[in-house]
Amino acid sequence: MREIILMSFSGPDRPRLSASLMEVLAQHAVNILDVGQAVIHDQLSLGVVVESPSAQDSALLMKDVLFRAHDIGLLVRFTPITLESYHQWVSGQGKARYIVTLLARKITAEQLAAVTRIVADNGLNIDGLNRLSGRVPLEDENAGLGKACVEFSVRGEPNNINSMRAEFLRLANDLNMDIAFQRDDAYRRNRRVVCFDMDSTLIEHEVIDELAKAAGVGEQVAAITERAMQGELDFKQSFEARVALLKGLNASVLAEIAARLKLSEGAENLVKTLKALGYKTAILSGGFTYFGQYLQHKLGIDYVFANDLEIVDGQVTGRVVGQVVDGQRKAELLRDIAAKEGVHLEQVIAVGDGANDLPMLSIAGLGIAFRAKPLVRQNARQAISTLGLDGILYLLGVRDRDLDLGKS
Repeated sequence: MREIILMSFSGPDRPRLSASLMEVLAQHAVNILDVGQAVIHDQLSLGVVVESPSAQDSALLMKDVLFRAHDIGLLVRFTPITLESYHQWVSGQGKARYIVTLLARKITAEQLAAVTRIVADNGLNIDGLNRLSGRVPLEDENAGLGKACVEFSVRGEPNNINSMRAEFLRLANDLNMDIAFQRDDAYRRNRRVVCFDMDSTLIEHEVIDELAKAAGVGEQVAAITERAMQGELDFKQSFEARVALLKGLNASVLAEIAARLKLSEGAENLVKTLKALGYKTAILSGGFTYFGQYLQHKLGIDYVFANDLEIVDGQVTGRVVGQVVDGQRKAELLRDIAAKEGVHLEQVIAVGDGANDLPMLSIAGLGIAFRAKPLVRQNARQAISTLGLDGILYLLGVRDRDLDLGKS
């Protein structure tokens, strides 16, 4: 009668260990039913599930494996698996799979304990855990701006996905981290388009506030902007009211403001890497086309859609030309870009910080609230507040060691 055995190996890693073990298994002509390997700090952990024709064959196999493991400096443990247990394991391969991503400046045991507790409480089983961020030096002058990320592969369906997301958000606030929860499917591994809001997302500024300061109406415009971003005012009406206050501003100010715009942390690294990976990028902004095009040339963005500030005789008139880009218009533009690029909406990423970004965040396959207002964080499926924009790469499964591909 055939036997199924899990062989678990552990010990110091070095070249040819796996090859040496597989040579022994090959001599016994066993079938490999499952295999997995990980190396942490030069310590190997290898598991192999094999099918042996009979108990007698298994005994000879285990003897030879034991001797080989001893020769190459590994410990081995043999665990018999019943046919019933194996069949149950096989039947579970159709269960839903998700990716839980934990992001922080540094990762603590308290954070991992909290996340794994919520995962377990929701009936999910952790199949794998990997570090996506680089190795952490003990003495790091830039520790305050460091990046740390671990990715969990989990199996099953959450008991209550909405309450679980709410618990993740509460934990993120309490423990200074971000937690993303995504379905692990083909779309997650094949995103193709990224659409960014501009103000307070791709750049650290609200450009209309900078224009207002130059026009001497900074306080009035800033107050309206804040209420609009919090969702207290209709964006289109508030936008028109703010633009009207800019009437008479000398148009030469636009170039001065553009030249001193500061990119958000990680923005340049993110866009460079996305371009190297073949993504298309877009700015969908309730701000102004002049500044969107400035960033387009600076970063190599593919599409820009924003509001055209009307200028007559070298002065701002206080009006915009054409349709105002509000929240619903951003969602329409995102759909148009996806159609033009021939991709499914599930393959599109949207990133924004304000209430007027929620429509596009809700229809994109991956909608990310970046350093967003509380209302937006609560309503977006994913949020990043602790890291820079390039933390988005972790949500795509990109590891720090992959980033050499962005270099020329």
